[in-house]
Amino acid sequence: MSRIGKMPISVPAGVEVKIDGNTVTAKGPKGELTRSFQPSMTIKQEGDEIVVTRPDDSRESKSYHGLTRTLIANMVQGVSTGFSKKLQLVGVGYRAALKGRDLELQLGYSHPISVPAPEGITFEVPSQTEIVVSGPSKEQVGQVAANIRKWRAPEPYKGKGIRYEGEHVRRKVGKAGKD
Repeated sequence: MSRIGKMPISVPAGVEVKIDGNTVTAKGPKGELTRSFQPSMTIKQEGDEIVVTRPDDSRESKSYHGLTRTLIANMVQGVSTGFSKKLQLVGVGYRAALKGRDLELQLGYSHPISVPAPEGITFEVPSQTEIVVSGPSKEQVGQVAANIRKWRAPEPYKGKGIRYEGEHVRRKVGKAGKD
């Protein structure tokens, strides 16, 4: 049995989960998420727990078992508490600001960069050098944060760029001077 796949998913109070065949819909205070899963997986709700079972012990079924369980657990957690990623801007003149729902970045280019907020994603700017991307979908929050980071990935010589909070950037020495 898959160690991850066999664990039941507890549904917290205030979250409503509807299972229609292999389509799962989770609705909670942070929003609503719907996703379809592999037809071979069996998804059942037993009281306030969701259990995922697989048809056989083939390699493919084992891998889908853990994946399905994890994706459903992320949906339930997302609609109840939500997910967030924090980004830090490091560099002279690098700053962020909110323009309505959209994010405006000054990253050393000749023009400001505007990042529109996708449906279900919210941006927060606690300070000019910090960005918080939050929303109910873990996948979407991570993708939006990665797209923002792509505008200026941290470089190894001065460490300038957009990095995740707590990310370690390996630094290089640079040119050696003359003797």
